[in-house]
Amino acid sequence: MRTTIALVAPLAIALCAASAQAQQPSSNSPLTVKIGVLSDMSGLYADIGGKGSVVATQMAVEDFNPKSHRMKVEIVSADHQNKPDIGSAIARRWFDTEHVNAITDVPNSGVALAVSNVTREKNGVFLISGAADSDLTNKQCSPNNVHWTYDTWALAHGTGGAIVRQGGKTWFFITADYAFGHALERDTSAVVKAAGGKVLGAVRAPLNTPDFSSYLLQAQGSKAQVIGLANAGGDTINAVKQAHEFGIVKGGQRLAGLLVFLTDVHALGLEAAQGLTLTTAFYWNLNDKTRAFAKRFASLNDGKHPTMVQAGVYSSALHYLEAVAKTGSPTIGVKVVEAMKSTHYDDPLFGDTVVRQDGRAVHAMYLVEVKKPAESKGPYDYFKVLTTIPADQAFRPLAEEQGTCSLVKAASSQTGTK
Repeated sequence: MRTTIALVAPLAIALCAASAQAQQPSSNSPLTVKIGVLSDMSGLYADIGGKGSVVATQMAVEDFNPKSHRMKVEIVSADHQNKPDIGSAIARRWFDTEHVNAITDVPNSGVALAVSNVTREKNGVFLISGAADSDLTNKQCSPNNVHWTYDTWALAHGTGGAIVRQGGKTWFFITADYAFGHALERDTSAVVKAAGGKVLGAVRAPLNTPDFSSYLLQAQGSKAQVIGLANAGGDTINAVKQAHEFGIVKGGQRLAGLLVFLTDVHALGLEAAQGLTLTTAFYWNLNDKTRAFAKRFASLNDGKHPTMVQAGVYSSALHYLEAVAKTGSPTIGVKVVEAMKSTHYDDPLFGDTVVRQDGRAVHAMYLVEVKKPAESKGPYDYFKVLTTIPADQAFRPLAEEQGTCSLVKAASSQTGTK
């Protein structure tokens, strides 16, 4: 088990101006590692990852203390603009000419799937925190990926499952029209149907939609008990605000925000967001360690508290660097990922965590409810924890990956598991 990290040290990153080329150290030169933070820096997911993900990576580097491992770590960052072609082109350039060893974050599953292919081709490491599509550890699994924070299966079974148990049996989905939204609708629909519920319909909305009125009217007209918002970030904020203006909840229908972040609630305000049930992998006010991390993070990020994506960037980058130190080289990505899979983590933010054969990091998740304005003690004090979802229930069972993930198939054939 890893030694607990001090989360209160001042930020003094030794990000180094040494050669970008990762190499085995000679007797006089340290091992140089380069991490690329690929995120949405200017669009609807910028508050979820963006600058905060760069800050989280910097914090991970400091807490790792490269000098003590005879290593130097460089960080670069770029904006993928939520376009798979731009994201994959940046990844290719980073691996080919800028000698980046690992890419982290990447909110937007369409971009992440494209980056995953490039990372595998170049034998780098992809530390996925922002992307949610559960296919990244299922039919699109890769030996070069670690999917750290959350996925659509976990969200569907956490939030969707809870609402179905509370009586929400008929659903209509407003879905972001790309890989993430489709996966979240698919996984939540499966949960609803397995519990005896019905999906009455769905409508697809383009990414970064400013006006949800026509989609909300279709959802309202369906008479479904639950309107499932299979979107995120700015799209969720706009949909919830406009639903509030239309009086949809007052009219008897329930909104299910299937992926809601702390920053979304901050933007919405508690008056509009109160009562929303959601699933999260991290909340800053869980314990002393998460509170210390959040205080330090906020001091470096204009007072903004960390989202679960930014917390995942921190933890995955920290453990990646530990694996590089263990293997002695960052240049063979598969070997570094194997080292991450062989380690049991006592993570300061996510608790007891292991990385499975399919690349899924398994840890507890939390079903939370957004507080009423009178219940909050101040900015970012927004969630009350309803229940902790144990790690063995939070994510898709590994046995269900055997028919789809090539890595699980290979491991099963080697051990004779059926």
